[in-house]
Formats: sequence, C-alpha cells, structure tokens
Amino acid sequence: MSTIVLYDRECGFCKWSLNQILHWDRARRLAPVAIQSEEGGRLLAEVDPGQRLDSWHLVTEEGQLYSAGAAAVPLARLLPGGRPLAALFAALPRPTEAAYRLVANHRRELARLLRIDSSCDARR
Repeated sequence: MSTIVLYDRECGFCKWSLNQILHWDRARRLAPVAIQSEEGGRLLAEVDPGQRLDSWHLVTEEGQLYSAGAAAVPLARLLPGGRPLAALFAALPRPTEAAYRLVANHRRELARLLRIDSSCDARR
C-alpha cells in the first residue's frame, strides 16, 4: 500500500498543488485519491462528512490519518530532500497549521492569481 493523498477533485488549486507534490515524489510513494470518491469516503470514515472537504488528508501505509497542517510533517518526510522541511513543520505545528489554513481559506483567490482552473487534473 502507498501513502494516500486525499484531495478535492472539484478544486483546481488543490489539483494543481497535488500535481506539484506528485512531481516531487520521484519514488512514487504517494497515491492520489479524490475525497469525493468511494475510496475517499472509506478512508475518511472517521471524519465527519461535512468536514471532509475542509482540508486535504494523508493516510500513511500504516493506516494513520493526518489532516490539514498536521499532514505536512509525514508528507515532507516521504519526499526527496523533505526531511528539513518536516523538522521545521514538526518544530512549529501552530504556524504550520496557520499557514495551511491561510492557503486553504484563499485557494480560490490563489487559483485566480496563478490562472489555475478546475479543469486541472491530478496526474500520476
């Protein structure tokens, strides 16, 4: 089993961001799964359905679920050269969460700025 990145398939910025992460994941340790998919629903069974799209989620090979800023540490540990970032995120969990929330709450504006539309597909 791979580590699974759950993303909002209706959000162009989310898909664009996921594509950047998948490009960085040269060892192909990550598998993208849409939150809205059947598999996404199964993996997020413990998350209130009304809150699933509030953030991205990461499910490790061991089955551990992380969401929002808390998912940054285990994700960064998997990516080439990501250990220093993981250490920074782990040392600063509140600022990491705040930064995540800032981006998440402004993803539509960021998409407009970056000229990303919802047709952007998550690619492996």
